[in-house]
Amino acid sequence: MNPTTGGTPTASATDVKRLSNAFCHAKLLLTAGELGLFEDLQRHGPSGQEELSARVGLHPRAARDFLHGLVLLGLLDQEDGRYRNSPVASATLVPGGPDHIGGFLHRANHMLYPAWGKLTDAVTTGRPQTAGAQDTGAFLRMLNDPAQRTQYLKMMDSANGLVAPHLAEAYDWGSVGEVLDVGGCRGNLVSQLMLRFPDLHAAVYDLAPLADAFAEHTERLGVAGRAAFHGGDFFRADPLPVTADVVVMGHVLHNWSPEQRAYLVKKAYAAVRPGGALLIYDAVLPEEPADLARTLVSLNMLLVTEGGSEYTAAECHQWLSDAGCQDISTRPLGPTDTLIIGRR
Repeated sequence: MNPTTGGTPTASATDVKRLSNAFCHAKLLLTAGELGLFEDLQRHGPSGQEELSARVGLHPRAARDFLHGLVLLGLLDQEDGRYRNSPVASATLVPGGPDHIGGFLHRANHMLYPAWGKLTDAVTTGRPQTAGAQDTGAFLRMLNDPAQRTQYLKMMDSANGLVAPHLAEAYDWGSVGEVLDVGGCRGNLVSQLMLRFPDLHAAVYDLAPLADAFAEHTERLGVAGRAAFHGGDFFRADPLPVTADVVVMGHVLHNWSPEQRAYLVKKAYAAVRPGGALLIYDAVLPEEPADLARTLVSLNMLLVTEGGSEYTAAECHQWLSDAGCQDISTRPLGPTDTLIIGRR
């Protein structure tokens, strides 16, 4: 058997040193986002170092190197001593941009970055390194705090908003009457699908405190008349209180242990109407180490959940088979996820 090797060679001591400092790159981006630097430049236009520093609070000792670092990362452009957002920063780091991921940046900065500092503890104990991991009470308290809830909703929108265009292309939605998103938060994913498919109706099943956010979001997007929210705990509801032609579970299963995933897949599959399908997507792992980004996502789940991780397509096929599904297929879903379809 041939050994598996990494995709990007680490050929020298310099490469290893650069790798050991890769966290510096991340923190440059996360700090700029925290300071609102990209949003400020979008609002005020190209700015010199002193005026930009005064607006976002950069100290004179740090400003030059900090801004030059962002230029070298490709996040800022510099011309004639003035800085402006690069095209990719405008698209992804400014609210309202087509691929805005501000919610994800906030989570990375305030949750994941501190947790990764405790990776040694995680890999030697198997325990999460964030307070209240998988504590439903703590999660509900977060949802009842307006500031924390806002950041959580933005993070969820950042994640599923990137998936929605790919999911719209990956399945024949023209033949679907109603879709149910299990764990669908405030309905951003299904709202994007309804905007594209005007005959589609949608429901979300998630924790009850998200009902108002769902109503506000679907109203703002103009799809409230075709959308319904069902509040509850999918571990306690047996069976799920609503069925649909298509049931979606996206970025859900990786939060839980293998035993819990099998239970949830069986319950979700039972909610699919005859002739429909269960759509599952996550950063599904290849059988052999071939995708560092997905492996890092799996380690994230170690750090922030009690039993979560990514999983292989074969594992998911087994859960679907155990639930009674015999028609299972797998396909890519954009650059970061895999879609597994179980037809009923």
